[in-house]
Amino acid sequence: MRLKDLEIFVVAPPAPGWGGRYWIFPKITTDDGITGYGECYASTVGPKAMAAVIEDVFARHMAGESPENVELMFRRAYSSGFTQRPDPTVMGAFSGLEIACWDIIGKARNRPVWALLGGRMNERLRSYTYLYPEPGKETAEFWVDPDMAAEAALRFVNLGFTALKFDPAGPYTIRGGHDPAMSDITRSAAFCKVIREAVGDRADLLFGTHGQFNVAGAVRLAQAIEPYGPLWYEEPIPPDNLLDFAEVQKAVRIPVATGERFTTKAEFATVLRTGGARILQPALGRAGGIWEGKKIAVLAECFTAQLAPHLYAGPVEWAANIHVGTSIPNLLMVETIETGGAFHMKLIRNSIRWEEGYVIPPEGPGLGIDFDEELARAHPYTGARLHLEMQEAPCDYSRPNRFEGGAPSSE
Repeated sequence: MRLKDLEIFVVAPPAPGWGGRYWIFPKITTDDGITGYGECYASTVGPKAMAAVIEDVFARHMAGESPENVELMFRRAYSSGFTQRPDPTVMGAFSGLEIACWDIIGKARNRPVWALLGGRMNERLRSYTYLYPEPGKETAEFWVDPDMAAEAALRFVNLGFTALKFDPAGPYTIRGGHDPAMSDITRSAAFCKVIREAVGDRADLLFGTHGQFNVAGAVRLAQAIEPYGPLWYEEPIPPDNLLDFAEVQKAVRIPVATGERFTTKAEFATVLRTGGARILQPALGRAGGIWEGKKIAVLAECFTAQLAPHLYAGPVEWAANIHVGTSIPNLLMVETIETGGAFHMKLIRNSIRWEEGYVIPPEGPGLGIDFDEELARAHPYTGARLHLEMQEAPCDYSRPNRFEGGAPSSE
């Protein structure tokens, strides 16, 4: 059994586009006809350029190889061009291809991937969601209105979610970390207050930031929201100075969570060694894939840290997260974007079960999903923008910042 053919799907989810502007799914077929699907969560270049990177990584390091040799192929890609250091573009390409290899291995052995990673540790996986507006009621106001957020929080808690994430803290800018505007601090505290009042102790609050702040600004904001007991404080500073996470964690009483933009165990190891985070959030389509995700979980276990795999992508990365999460003892929860009949579930023909706030690990071979190629081809991405983009304008200190999260209504 050798890796032979590669096909890449670049899929645009229908509006409002929860999960980003597009998702990239490589499909690998072996010389004996077994197919595997993966997902690349990397957007430092446009999707056409990224597809070229995926093709190069596959041809250079994987074609003709046994899909079982994931460690060997990882070392080839990680070392390519005399690097041997985290590279989000190359490793993002490899991550999706590696996930597809595990799908193939599981299908060849007629076993789910979690069974090949040490077996089932967790019968069901606690899941969380971002606070999204109701379908058909998407407005720019939703992202800055605490009362609308509280209404959404109650709706999701009534569906069964026991953890809710929200990000009212202002814009993500290319300028790096900044001091939050006082209005952003006030809004953030107001969100925490009214959401806590709405859901009581029925759900944990997950305070999301996206690397907006410098160390001092991150500490100021954390002090304002501490009274409402958030379970975590997500990526409060940019990921380009791994040592500074420890400065934030030492100064605040909320567990710092981070890892969405980290690549490989090397970056996660640094924040573990320095005490910079208590909760790790690898995105398996960027961090190195399923095997690297398992290694990150083992490292975290040694530091009594927990894993909460990140998801702002499509359902194949979600499936990979679920298989790793099923096999580890230090899983906190997994991110879930949509349930029911929404596009995430339609793209895998509802082959993963979600019940009252928990994901049920699939029993089918490989990733246990039924990828709908016809639906994927019917929704190609034809734009020129990146999966996510940061704004160039700085934080506004003279009037309230208005930021619409990952799917701006102006697009």
